[in-house]
Amino acid sequence: MRLKKVRGAIVALAVALALWYLYPTLKFYTLSEEARSRMSPEELARLSERAVKLGLDLKGGMYLVLEVDLSKLRPEERKDAVDRAMQIITNRVDQFGVAEPVVQRQGKDRIIVELPGLKDIDRAMKLIGQTAQLEFKLLKPKDERDLVLKKMDEVLAVKKPKPKGKAEELFQEAPEDTFLLSHPFTGLMYRLGEEDLGVRVEDVPKVKELLSKPEVQKVIPPDGEFLWAAKPEVIGGEKYYRLYYLKKRPEMTGAMIKDARPDVGSGYDPSVAGRPIVRFSTTKDGVRLFARITGANIGRRLAIVLDRKVFSAPVIRTRIPRGNGQITGLESMQEAKDLAIVLRTGALPAPVKIINKQVVGPSLGADSIRKGVKAALIGLVLVVVFMVAYYRLCGLIADLALILNLVFLVAALAGLRGTLTLPGIAGIILTIGMSVDANVLIFERIREELRQGRTALRAISNGYSQAFRTILDANLTTLITAVVLYQFGTGPIRGFATTLSLGIIFSMFTAVVVTRVILDALVGGEV
Repeated sequence: MRLKKVRGAIVALAVALALWYLYPTLKFYTLSEEARSRMSPEELARLSERAVKLGLDLKGGMYLVLEVDLSKLRPEERKDAVDRAMQIITNRVDQFGVAEPVVQRQGKDRIIVELPGLKDIDRAMKLIGQTAQLEFKLLKPKDERDLVLKKMDEVLAVKKPKPKGKAEELFQEAPEDTFLLSHPFTGLMYRLGEEDLGVRVEDVPKVKELLSKPEVQKVIPPDGEFLWAAKPEVIGGEKYYRLYYLKKRPEMTGAMIKDARPDVGSGYDPSVAGRPIVRFSTTKDGVRLFARITGANIGRRLAIVLDRKVFSAPVIRTRIPRGNGQITGLESMQEAKDLAIVLRTGALPAPVKIINKQVVGPSLGADSIRKGVKAALIGLVLVVVFMVAYYRLCGLIADLALILNLVFLVAALAGLRGTLTLPGIAGIILTIGMSVDANVLIFERIREELRQGRTALRAISNGYSQAFRTILDANLTTLITAVVLYQFGTGPIRGFATTLSLGIIFSMFTAVVVTRVILDALVGGEV
């Protein structure tokens, strides 16, 4: 009798806890738009936090698999490069404002990013994948640049052919582009202002091809490099990209950046006034370093380089003692905000490449929810009808246990701050069929005991005790499989493994404990 009371108390406590954890989910997803508008943002956020979250396949959003390129890192840098990249991406996503993002490591060099409810896909991909390697580099003097350009023309120039023998061939028209033949590199360039060189947008691929040639790379000094401007400029109706010749070694890097904020430029410069900019401040060490760099190079130009693209190259007019600066050349305030985010969170330790991208629209997610719920209800109704038809009262008790199993499962997801995905719904549907399996074993054992002439109380006791080992073995093997799926799977597979594991645990509880409490109460009442 005492054991029966303990079982009853456990069941009552479990039901009370389940309803407590399930209530926020029911309330959140049944709230009308009017009721939501009446609630404060803090109240709505608290309620949302306690409710079951929907995965991106149900809510809509983006799923990315990123690969970190470790090939250019030293062995000692590779050890924690992926973990550092994951932390930086997590910080960027958090500042991006996505609710309930998931960032997790997969294997040796891959990172999975899930962004439920995301709408601006292109912006998110740029924000996540940008290396954000900020560098401050001094421009090389103009005479050094021109000398290198002259050598490049010399190694690329087409040698003039020897005069031909026939008289009529000597008087043939000379090629129109003889200057380009003797100046194959600088012939594609135009002077922009007093010092800069520009390349027309249509000629940029050709210039990049020439720059990549081994003979051209040999004439570029080891301490110098050519870098392109981040964006083209329109001059005289033509679009040009500036090409800068800089010192290869940076004077300062983004590691010295303490803070960065978007702003609107002011002053008389039309390229800055009223345009979006990013103002930054440096750390204490950065303040000293920036003051030393600017003080020692007054009159020279300091390029602000982000991911090997020059955003601006202003002239150092005076020493900057406080370590403040600004980045110009941005097209929109959104771009300024995103750049400020990546500068604040830091540069990725290595480039990342997007190797898999899946985007689910909100309408497709809503359709998945409808179909998943419909499938679950159909499965539930079929199981309920079969159990009642075959086992009568015992079947009705098993159906009650099945419904409690589903209540416990969803409540556990809410309590564990879990996320429900489409494969998770499949796991719930599978649980519906599996949860009554244990009851079938128990009821068949009880029938055998009754046929042998035992009393109802003895038949129930023997039926549960004899079936328990079989039930435990069957569920334990399935649970092990679910744990392996969760441990080695990712994303959707983990969602399936989670609901399957919880379903197995709660089906054991409802089949062995809940139904036993109800049967003992009924039979005890008869006796």
